Amino acid sequence: MICLKYQDINSSASEDLGCRRGEFSRKHYGSVELLISSDADGAIQRAGRFRVENGSIDETSDYTPGTWRRTDVHLENPEYHTRWYFKYFLGKVHQNYVGTDAEKNPFFLSVVLSDQNNQRVPQYRAILWRRTGTLKISLPYSPTKTLSVKSILSAMNVDRFEKGPREILNPEIQKELLVLEEQEGSVNFKFGVLYAKDGQLTDDEMFSNESGSETFDRFLNLLGDSICLQGWAGYRGGLDTKNDTTGINSIYTVYQGHELMFHVSTMLPYSKENKQQVERKRHIGNDIVTIVFQEGDDTSPSFKPSMIRSHFTHIFALVRYNSQNDSYRLKIFSEESVPLFGPPLPTPPVFTDHQEFRDFLLVKLINGEKATLETPTFAQKRQRTLDMLIRSLYQDLMPDMPKVPFSPQNMLNRRSFSDVLPESPKSARKKEEARQAEFVRVGQALKLKTIVRGDAPTSLVTTGLCRKEPWESQSFCSSFPYDIVCGDSWGQSLLVATDSAGVMLLEASDPLFSSADSPTLPPVQVFDKTLTVKQMHVLEPQDLLIARADKGKDARLYVYRLSTLKRGIEERQLVRTKCDSRENKLEKTKGCHLYSINTHHGVELRIVVAIRNKLLLITRKQSRLDCLSSIATVTGTTDSPVEDFQYIREICLCDSPVVMALVDGPTGENDHMICVAYRHQFDLINESTGDAYRLHHVDSNRVNFVAAIDVYEDGEAGLLLCYNNICIYKKVCPFNGATPMIQPNTSEFHFSWNQMPNAIVCAFPYILAFTTDSIEIRLVVNGNLVYTAVVPELQLTASRSDIYFISSAPINSASNCSSRDTSSQSSPQTPTGYEMPVFPSPLGDDCIRIPYGTKLSLYMSKDSEGEAPSKHIYKIPLSNLIGRSIERPLKSPLVNKVLTAPAPSVIGPTPIIASTTSLSLSRMEIKEIASRTRKELLGLTEEPSSKADGNSVKQRRMSKKTKEEDQKRTAEISTTEQKGRSLPQVPFSTAAANH
Repeated sequence: MICLKYQDINSSASEDLGCRRGEFSRKHYGSVELLISSDADGAIQRAGRFRVENGSIDETSDYTPGTWRRTDVHLENPEYHTRWYFKYFLGKVHQNYVGTDAEKNPFFLSVVLSDQNNQRVPQYRAILWRRTGTLKISLPYSPTKTLSVKSILSAMNVDRFEKGPREILNPEIQKELLVLEEQEGSVNFKFGVLYAKDGQLTDDEMFSNESGSETFDRFLNLLGDSICLQGWAGYRGGLDTKNDTTGINSIYTVYQGHELMFHVSTMLPYSKENKQQVERKRHIGNDIVTIVFQEGDDTSPSFKPSMIRSHFTHIFALVRYNSQNDSYRLKIFSEESVPLFGPPLPTPPVFTDHQEFRDFLLVKLINGEKATLETPTFAQKRQRTLDMLIRSLYQDLMPDMPKVPFSPQNMLNRRSFSDVLPESPKSARKKEEARQAEFVRVGQALKLKTIVRGDAPTSLVTTGLCRKEPWESQSFCSSFPYDIVCGDSWGQSLLVATDSAGVMLLEASDPLFSSADSPTLPPVQVFDKTLTVKQMHVLEPQDLLIARADKGKDARLYVYRLSTLKRGIEERQLVRTKCDSRENKLEKTKGCHLYSINTHHGVELRIVVAIRNKLLLITRKQSRLDCLSSIATVTGTTDSPVEDFQYIREICLCDSPVVMALVDGPTGENDHMICVAYRHQFDLINESTGDAYRLHHVDSNRVNFVAAIDVYEDGEAGLLLCYNNICIYKKVCPFNGATPMIQPNTSEFHFSWNQMPNAIVCAFPYILAFTTDSIEIRLVVNGNLVYTAVVPELQLTASRSDIYFISSAPINSASNCSSRDTSSQSSPQTPTGYEMPVFPSPLGDDCIRIPYGTKLSLYMSKDSEGEAPSKHIYKIPLSNLIGRSIERPLKSPLVNKVLTAPAPSVIGPTPIIASTTSLSLSRMEIKEIASRTRKELLGLTEEPSSKADGNSVKQRRMSKKTKEEDQKRTAEISTTEQKGRSLPQVPFSTAAANH
């Protein structure tokens, strides 16, 4: 029975790792083909190279069934995450600077200190406006350390200047910077819809259809609402709304904050004399994305992009309707220069749920148009426009710049951002306050005007489908009293190393029970505090625990058998000490400061240990059957697996490595690699020869190496190199079995994180960055942002299987850490020299003001006795991220019948009812939101009282209201449980109500 149990663990765990960072393929986004078509007379039409995405799988490829069948529908780079200036700066007190870089190119810098979505996480946000584009970055706030212009620009890799940045005090600069931000792309979209009858092969035939069929009309009703163009006040997409010259009606909808207008061929003016239907082609031919609705079954001649004579349209979405099963089939054609965009089509690309098809199609079209703007044709035009605007604005501002003599004091660091002349005379303070008031007034008026005009991403609503996001997490442990240094999952439990209490094993509450009845287990101490563990790996298939204990010169690598540790827990043996681990030392590892293991350890486990500037390569060769037999017959084997390891060789480097990763070669014979990061570079080291090859050089004064993650695309090794706030994908092609061939590749890409990460986790199709207070989620295939979750005081604990992280946020408030709020109050006023940001009260909507200079920690969650706040541990199941349900028969090492001690401090997870489905907003609702926003911006809403008595009364009222809501929620939860539905608690809700 024990042998079978570990055999299940072996296959399941390796499957998890393979999904997490194993194979991914761009083939799921289509392959580039030369598409040639002929007209009705047999003449060859203009051919073109398009990436064809039809959801089919290449039979010759090594495709793992189910790996990529999840098609989560996400808007890539959504406006409420990318339009920073509108959301976080405009209408707030902030600083704007102008300067020129070493190449004499002008740039603008905007900086604001704000609270990230009212989560009591103050941080600096900075936008650098350059002719090549905009760069955004978030930097942590410290009440004791002010931030200078130079340090912010240095974090953006700008260290040399031709002219030092100077602050722009004119409030009208906000209008110009808003224009610069609008160059990122439109908030609203216009898409063409072309009706094609069965057998039509030319654009003249398609554009000449006077009316559509009944199925086409149903498809139009699915896309949006029919509106009358005359007098239309919303987004018109270039259509005439006064004289009916572009038709009487059109199709319009609002989707996730975007207004969409469809140019429908049968609704545009028709001319019997003009066979080419120039008026229709004038609109649809100038749309970047066009939907082609083609009648007929799959055996009919299919549409090809070469049938449409347009140099502007880059993406075609071919839609067919099947009346037999009431389904839609989708096929996407993208011009080859368009970068990859999601979501990838399911296999087969057939949708029987019409609402699901609508959501998928609209998101695919919006993502496609955004991706097209990154093609060389559009990118060069946008760059020229941005360069022209920046230079023109710079020339307009230079005459108004004060003539200040040059000195290091006025060139940089003239004024820090967190202090506004606190030591200045009283008259100067009043003048500064008046300037700030005017600055805010101009910004708020400009923001209001943009909202009413409909050019701002403020009407955000959820999609029509009520679904959980794959990154939604569950509460694992609601109160853990120690600081966690590192950890790893062991079955369904978590093994953690603490700073002061040794190594402990934690098990989550049973999800089958309610929060009140859930039996909980106390943490079980495995090692005492004499063993200071700084790094660990739990390898269940190998029955192995690897740990690096680091305490000065006494640093060592220890190896243990999991079965031995498990037996000790079950038999209630004494807690192990450092002295008990003498036989578990790997002797040659004394003084190690870092180690790494290979990800895909099938038969051979490889470990590379860094001891100063020396690498020590260690292997553990043991066949799978031998491993299982040794586990099955624990008696008769030694408790220590040290003898299973053998030392291969030592490799000397030029410096001590900061980051290491092992890269498996395709043959496994003399082609394994080690990626190391030190100084200002990433190098590849051949394990067999020790030869080093330069992989990437970092051009920056300061380098913060984060990670090097091994990934495999279509069986070929690649590396995600992460440093500062940059992530670069490099493909590594082995050559002649030994030397890696490092060369530029079309599949390589790079992107910037919005905040400098502390850890990176790859879980295909996502890549997650864990920063000090947020989880930034992007797509691996193109680096596009899909979500940012705010998690205060965040720390990643384990990620080899399921992802575990800790946060200071308590469970009841962490569920409200959504970053999707888009109200005018989403970020408070930038603090002046006299007060900190306005933070929301934990008892309700009232605000509390923290005096300037007061330490923020005083207002954080603490125990009633004044002790340090406990940690809250959360879990993101890997199976949710990778998109398939993995049966994991991993059993917890903790045995319930043995460990029955009560644990009053551990609170089970409380289910949360998902938010209700939101519908698309009408134009009247948009105006209503604009009116409400205007009142908020102009201060017409009721201000919270600053008196202590008033606050206490409001807090008591809100506390009572909260209790009533909790009772109501408890009743709803019990009703839900009776129906057999169970929803886990999450620390941040992706379906939070939007303002």
